[in-house]
Amino acid sequence: MLLLRCQLKPAPPQKVSCRFCSMMGKLQSKLKHSTYKHRPEEIIEERIQTKAFQEYSPAHMDTVFVVAALNSDLCVSGGKDKTVVAYNWKTGNVVKRFKGHEHEITKVSCIPKSSQFFSASRDRMVMMWDLHDTSQPRQQLCGHSMVVTGLAVSPDSSQLCTGSRDNTLLLWDVVTGQTVERASVSRNVVTHLCWVPREPYILQTSEDKTLRLWDSRGLQVAHMFPAKQHIQTYCEVSMDGHKCISCSNGFGGEGCEATLWDLRQTRNRICEYRGHFQTVSSCVFLPRALALMPLIATSSHDCKVKIWNQDTGACLFTLSLDGSGPLTSLAVGDATSLLCASFNRGIHLLRVDHSRGLELQEVAAF
Repeated sequence: MLLLRCQLKPAPPQKVSCRFCSMMGKLQSKLKHSTYKHRPEEIIEERIQTKAFQEYSPAHMDTVFVVAALNSDLCVSGGKDKTVVAYNWKTGNVVKRFKGHEHEITKVSCIPKSSQFFSASRDRMVMMWDLHDTSQPRQQLCGHSMVVTGLAVSPDSSQLCTGSRDNTLLLWDVVTGQTVERASVSRNVVTHLCWVPREPYILQTSEDKTLRLWDSRGLQVAHMFPAKQHIQTYCEVSMDGHKCISCSNGFGGEGCEATLWDLRQTRNRICEYRGHFQTVSSCVFLPRALALMPLIATSSHDCKVKIWNQDTGACLFTLSLDGSGPLTSLAVGDATSLLCASFNRGIHLLRVDHSRGLELQEVAAF
């Protein structure tokens, strides 16, 4: 007699969303948005038990394109309203607004362990600001012929590298505001720049689908990584300087990935992180104190923030920020917090929670 064994495949889980609003003085409390949790044997989709989050008056009156942490309490951000805002994300207060650009802000970059930072704009200008000075720029750097799309401050804070859609990189002396080096590569439309910690190297992504490593000593290309299939939108370097990640544009799951690269001698591709369905706009290495394993976080135009196991490429958690529109920028705030900028709902404060395993929760928006 032939014995057959049949195992029924469980029906896919249904998405559960819940919204609740009630006024609390100047603040609003809302339920968390839909979340997805990964376990080794399965992927389940569930609504995590709600925790109220606070919604303050917005830092910006329009789309926010970029956010960066100035220190463990303050962030700086810029967007379509042409204003750079310094915000205390722990108290929910605007510290200062900086106005001077004639068009929307495209990038911000902070000088480490300082109250100073830079902003770039579609007006082709780069401006230097100081939180403790007046609201006027300390420096105005003009050298690009098109929108500035990359800013990176050197580890010793002495130099600034800028990149643009004009295919050009410029190296500036931070103290004098003078151009030190200039380099141009045909079709190298810059999308992002970041400096390698403790090294003279600058990492750069481009619309030509490549990732370049520049030597700031003479501003020459030291290495070009194998071209990807889609435009590279962003890059980030690990704190030890051994690895970097870049992310891709795309649609419908085509492209839409982040890629981990070795920055040491081999400079090979190590791992890919796939699961987003639209352009991945930002990617960051999470502080090692967050978990026993190394983690990476990505944000996407599909309204989702994902946390990944850096070594295996497994998606450990997905937070869907419903109604936010495309997510434009992601930054590490402190040891347990992320700052995420969006088209429609300003800046989201996210917190990694270990009380029930690895989870990502929205705790505030501004």
